[in-house]
Amino acid sequence: MINKKRLIALTQEVLSIDSQNPPGKELKLAKFIETDMRSLGIDVKTYTYAKNRPNIVATLKGSMPRNRAKKESLLLTPHFDTVPIGDGWKFDPFGSQIVGNKLYGRGTTDDKGNLASAMEVMRSLVEDGFKPKKDIVMAATVDEETGSYYGIIPLLEKKVLAPGFALVLDSDEFNTIIAQKGLFHMRVQVFGKKAHGAYNWLGENAIEASARIITKLKKIRFKYKKHLFLKPPTINIGTIKGGDKVNMVADFCEFSVDLRFLPGMDPKELLAEIKQIARSEAKRSKVIIDDLQDPYEIDLNNKFVKLWGDAVRKSKAKAILKGSEGATVITFFKKYKIPAFATGFGAHGTAHSTDEYINLSTLSRGTKALEFFVKKYDETC
Repeated sequence: MINKKRLIALTQEVLSIDSQNPPGKELKLAKFIETDMRSLGIDVKTYTYAKNRPNIVATLKGSMPRNRAKKESLLLTPHFDTVPIGDGWKFDPFGSQIVGNKLYGRGTTDDKGNLASAMEVMRSLVEDGFKPKKDIVMAATVDEETGSYYGIIPLLEKKVLAPGFALVLDSDEFNTIIAQKGLFHMRVQVFGKKAHGAYNWLGENAIEASARIITKLKKIRFKYKKHLFLKPPTINIGTIKGGDKVNMVADFCEFSVDLRFLPGMDPKELLAEIKQIARSEAKRSKVIIDDLQDPYEIDLNNKFVKLWGDAVRKSKAKAILKGSEGATVITFFKKYKIPAFATGFGAHGTAHSTDEYINLSTLSRGTKALEFFVKKYDETC
């Protein structure tokens, strides 16, 4: 049975341990999670892909034949790094203060409340003597705030995690993320020719060419199918740099592009169009891809999406199906054909903010819903 008092104490405990990223100070909290999970007598392993930054994988093993229990396993995965605390807090960022229904601290919403929820569920299942048929896996991961390169990505690449279904615990207010835009980060480099600013016709101004390219990029009329949960594609120019001096014609300029695109759109076609626009305004240009993440969606009628809705209703809350305009780790499961969606119990609009908090009633109801979901998942064929 979920113990609310213990859940709140656990949340305060994990909040008290600094795990800011950058710089990536997850080791102390990782050791705490490992020790806590080992105390349950379940299988616990650590996987480290960057020094002093271990991921913790705890498994309550199922009674089915080993291969089937692993193949049909359920994965619960929160992350335990946080963004930097920053200045200006009125409340203790390390979780010592509860005011009314609110617990304050860095990571309460993103993502230590969800971490504590998953840990409490694992403890409750063991204490209640629950004997699953399928493996129940909790993977607490590092590095989510800076790309997951040392967390969920290598865990999936190396097949440490290969569940039948994944529930990503990294959302708020029971919001259920079943669709996500793709992400395309790139730099466009434009090359020109130096000249004196007073005789600019003798040169080729890379900054001016970049400005024309940017203007055309912002006018792209994307071809896409309207999505029920996502807004239309967007393009943002995030940075720009170039030139040496006010009285010189700039022979180089570089700007960065953030493109978010919908399921069904082809990133190769998007890249080809951007390169064509660059060529149309500059004699020499180069497009460098820094990051590409595919869009993701799961059918809203998926049986586990519906099962989660049932679990939330049982806890007297409501799971609102949503899409994510920004990137989350659910996209990484697509490559391995692992169905997934994201949910969580944080407070809307407080992630990464000063005086971040979580509503304790939401955390408690969410944890009870999560345990119910785990048990019902185990009953499915």
